[in-house]
Amino acid sequence: MPSALPVGDAYPYLRAASAGIRHHARALTSRDQHAAADRVHLDVLHAHLTALHQLLDQLAETTRPPLPAAGRHLATAQARLWQCAAAVHDAFHLLPAADTSSAGTECRPDRLPEGPPVLTICQRHLAAGHAVRRKTTPSDLNTPLPGHTTTCSQ
Repeated sequence: MPSALPVGDAYPYLRAASAGIRHHARALTSRDQHAAADRVHLDVLHAHLTALHQLLDQLAETTRPPLPAAGRHLATAQARLWQCAAAVHDAFHLLPAADTSSAGTECRPDRLPEGPPVLTICQRHLAAGHAVRRKTTPSDLNTPLPGHTTTCSQ
């Protein structure tokens, strides 16, 4: 089904990012389907989620004044995306480290600027968390989507 929106060269980098994710998902499907995620994989995925979170934040801010209802939906999407990024961050810390002799893989905000390279996900997560706390309440993050169920009806 053709899109009603003109495609052209609009947002080529965003299109490339989406194509990259689709390609990666297909590559994972064609490989061993029982392969577990590793920390590097989750770190890169977390970087993508936080970048998308920042984009949604900017879109919600610019959309809300002229179109409040659309802006609210974008803000809701932003909150759900933060929940997703937080879950990926938590999963990262539950996976075994590739080098089990490396100490200090837990999230320690007081050590982040000088911390080991594995903690870049924590630095990114804390930076994104500041933006979330600035604009989102805890109840916004825990409220279910209106009219959505947890099961797919298709």
